[in-house]
Amino acid sequence: MKTALADLFKLHFIVFLFGFTAILGKLVSLPNVEMVFYRTLLATLGMAMVILFTKRSFKIPHQSDFWKIIFTGLIVATHWITFFGSGRIANPSVSLIGFATCSFWAALIEPIAKGKKIRPMEIGLGIAVLFGLYVIFSFNFQYMTGLLLGVASGLSAAVFSVINSKLVARVPAFTITFYEMASACISIVIIFPIYRSYFAAGGQLNLIPTTSDWFYLALLGWVCSVYAYSQAIELTKKLSVFFIQLALNLEPVYGIVLALLIFGKQEVMGWNFYAGTLIILTAVALYPILKRRFEHHFNSPLQ
Repeated sequence: MKTALADLFKLHFIVFLFGFTAILGKLVSLPNVEMVFYRTLLATLGMAMVILFTKRSFKIPHQSDFWKIIFTGLIVATHWITFFGSGRIANPSVSLIGFATCSFWAALIEPIAKGKKIRPMEIGLGIAVLFGLYVIFSFNFQYMTGLLLGVASGLSAAVFSVINSKLVARVPAFTITFYEMASACISIVIIFPIYRSYFAAGGQLNLIPTTSDWFYLALLGWVCSVYAYSQAIELTKKLSVFFIQLALNLEPVYGIVLALLIFGKQEVMGWNFYAGTLIILTAVALYPILKRRFEHHFNSPLQ
């Protein structure tokens, strides 16, 4: 399958937007669960307006797909809570390295879900990316809790990406996005009582955003969710989940560069950042080359 240059540019623009979410998460003053609630609420409303304005359909042909989408929304909520929670407990860099394990998880999960052989090449490239991220962020590994939450966000991202890559063959990407955002929002509302009793600061929810919070939440909900999330799902029609997840490993690079521009000298990276970045870029660049070379191995069914 030939990949259009426009699709690659779109993919990397989406990765850039996803990298920007780590910055926005740091700028929003709300706790991470309340922040994800507002993000999914705004994303649901925004996606509904897009579907109505463009005269698309809210209909899901098969009931089984509807429940799969609702379940996937719960996984999306888990992903964002663990991702932003990792950044709050540790820092954005730790959450980004944990999230970047998604390519490794996708290399394991996607072939099994689609009845194909696990590809040693993809496992190898996934491990190379992990090594590159280790080189970049090795000094941050003392934040074990934050790192584990980041890894959980990477695993959940791989799971919902694989599910969506199968659903998008039958259900429009915008419809999937609407119902998954709605499901994620409702899931958070359902867990609010447990969260307030055991995890919220002072046993109280913080549901009053500041004026600046609303601006950042709008960017999270409408730009980084309605646009980026739905387009990422649409791209799974043309690109493999693993290739998308591999490109998403550039998210830490974009995120750190943005942090450098926004937060100044405290974000300056040393030689390890540039060495790790080179490893990641090499892995991303090698994937389409190796895929074309070994294409005849890729469609073999499980034996």
